[in-house]
Amino acid sequence: MVKKMVVIGFGSTLIGVGLNGFIIPFHLINGGFLGISLIINYLWGLKAGLIFIFLNFPVYMFAFKSDPLYFVNGIIGAIISGIMIELLIPLNGVFHLPIMSSVIIGAVIIGIGVGVMLRNHISPGGMDLLALLMAKWSKINVGVIIFAMDTVIIFAALFLLQDAKLFYSLLIVSIVGLLASLITSFRGVQIFIP
Repeated sequence: MVKKMVVIGFGSTLIGVGLNGFIIPFHLINGGFLGISLIINYLWGLKAGLIFIFLNFPVYMFAFKSDPLYFVNGIIGAIISGIMIELLIPLNGVFHLPIMSSVIIGAVIIGIGVGVMLRNHISPGGMDLLALLMAKWSKINVGVIIFAMDTVIIFAALFLLQDAKLFYSLLIVSIVGLLASLITSFRGVQIFIP
C-alpha cells in the first residue's frame, strides 16, 4: 500500500504541475474528466480539482461492484490528483514560455504522471473505466474510444469557449496518450552480471 501511495503522490504531483504550470495559463484542456473539469472552471470559475473529484466519484461507485480494488485505487487516485491540482495553483503563470513549448512540456509531464499511475493499475480518472466498458460492449479498441471521447470533449470546449487555441489541446491529448501507452507497455530492463 505504501508503494501505491508513493506512485499516486508522484503521478498526481506531475499532473498538477503539468496542468497548472503549462496548460491552464493558456486556457487549454486535457482529455477525460480533467478536460471537463477545466471547461467548467473556465466557464464558471469553479475549482477544477474539486470538480474532477466529483465527476469521478459516480464512475468509481459503479466500478465497486465489479472490482473493489480498482474502486479503492481509483478513488484514492482521483482524490489525491484533485487535491494536487488545487495545491499547485500557484504555479499558474510561473513559467513564461511560448504556447507550443508549454503544450509539449505540460503534456509530457502529465503523460508521465498518468503513465506511471496506469502502469501500477491506478487510474487517475474514471473516463478510462467508461472507455473500457464501452470497448467491451462494442468490440472497438479502447484506445480509439478514449481518443474519440477526448476529441468530443475538446470540440465541446471549442464550441462553448470559442477559442481557436483550444486546437492545441488535441496535441496535448495525443502526447499524453502516447506517453501513457509507452510507459504502460514498457517492460522492465534486466541487467545480467556474469
